[in-house]
Amino acid sequence: MEKIASDRLAQFSQLSGVLEIFEAPAILLTVDYQILAYNQAYRSAFGEITLNGEVSYCYHVSHGYDKPCDQAGEDCPLHRVRQSSRRERILHIHQTQNGSEHVEIEMLPIRDEYGIELFIEIMRPIPLASGNHQHQTMVGNSHAFVSMLDRISKVGKSDATVLLLGESGTGKELAARAIHQASDRKDKPLITLECSGLTDALFESELFGYVKGAFTGANTTKQGLVELAHGGTLFLDEVADIPQSMQVKLLRLLENRTFRPLGSTEVKRSDFRLVCATHKNIKALVRQEKFRLDLFHRINVFPIHLPALKERLDDVPLISQTLLRQLEPEKHFTLTDDAVAIITHQPLKGNIRELRNILNRAIVLSETSVIDAKLIGESIAVDDAFYDDDEEVMSPASKEWVDLKIAEQNYISDVLTAHNGNIRQAADILGISVRSLYRKMREIAGKN
Repeated sequence: MEKIASDRLAQFSQLSGVLEIFEAPAILLTVDYQILAYNQAYRSAFGEITLNGEVSYCYHVSHGYDKPCDQAGEDCPLHRVRQSSRRERILHIHQTQNGSEHVEIEMLPIRDEYGIELFIEIMRPIPLASGNHQHQTMVGNSHAFVSMLDRISKVGKSDATVLLLGESGTGKELAARAIHQASDRKDKPLITLECSGLTDALFESELFGYVKGAFTGANTTKQGLVELAHGGTLFLDEVADIPQSMQVKLLRLLENRTFRPLGSTEVKRSDFRLVCATHKNIKALVRQEKFRLDLFHRINVFPIHLPALKERLDDVPLISQTLLRQLEPEKHFTLTDDAVAIITHQPLKGNIRELRNILNRAIVLSETSVIDAKLIGESIAVDDAFYDDDEEVMSPASKEWVDLKIAEQNYISDVLTAHNGNIRQAADILGISVRSLYRKMREIAGKN
């Protein structure tokens, strides 16, 4: 498509006022990526754009490229729209005046009175996520990270219940905050309940609250977290640890959003969005009847897997530098390439928490602002002096033993879980026939 004449450019530049209806940065584009108009939010993000007689392209302003994104190895929303002839959305990393930011791009095709095809591009930053060094945000550029972020962005706009699944230390609380911030409830509270280690009575009083005199020591009336979350989001961390006797009460709450504080006859209602998280294999707990199946289906509406560090090693340098800035904001530490290489070859079973510990030790041991491979090695060796992964942490006498039949059933369940219920694969690993495995599964089902 030929460049639009300067008089038409002036005409289109008047559309900047129309774009002001969008709170997020928005621009009007031609089919060849030329920016015709933009709103104030776009100006704030990328600076002043000259349109009078000058040609500005979206890929140059937001990415610093000299060619379109699809020609630079990235997905291009405009290219997608031209292929589909309908609205499209993707995630990009834009270079704004605040640095690299993860942005959700929505591209809308339109036609003007002359039949010229134009496009409106709307850019919505992803809350609490960054492609740069930011404080208290999820950072990363890897495929696994961006895929997770895309799911958070999609579900954030809805009111669907979310189940965050991932190893300890993968950032489930930050993900819950990002979902809350992406929703229409962001101006209301995000209320968190750590479910691990709570007794039945404590869980119920924390969740539902109580009235004065409800039990010994209840000297005042206390609002429960469910009531405090009204209009906002309730985040149940380590939901798999909820006492079994309390699971039915949580189920009733989720079914009708009503509850009664302890010691009260008044039924209250709360409008909240539910986000849950666990590092445990919750499906295995359901099979073992340690977690209610009906409650599982209530909370498993939209599951999101948070990748472990071993699944996103490309992000380790960025995460490490971000952690260093959080740990020592006044002093700018630098990691050498050899130091990063040593970190990426560690198991890092504690994920970001373990990485933070290693870097914190390196800061303590450092004499300069440069953290090299030797320093990282010393920081890792601090753990090796006290723990040996090849040794059993518990003595055999301290273990909880089960009979051979239960041990066999637990092993079969674990193998099936690890292979997504594939009977043939599980049978091969167990060294038995498919028919024998089916028989054992019937025995387990009959016992349960």
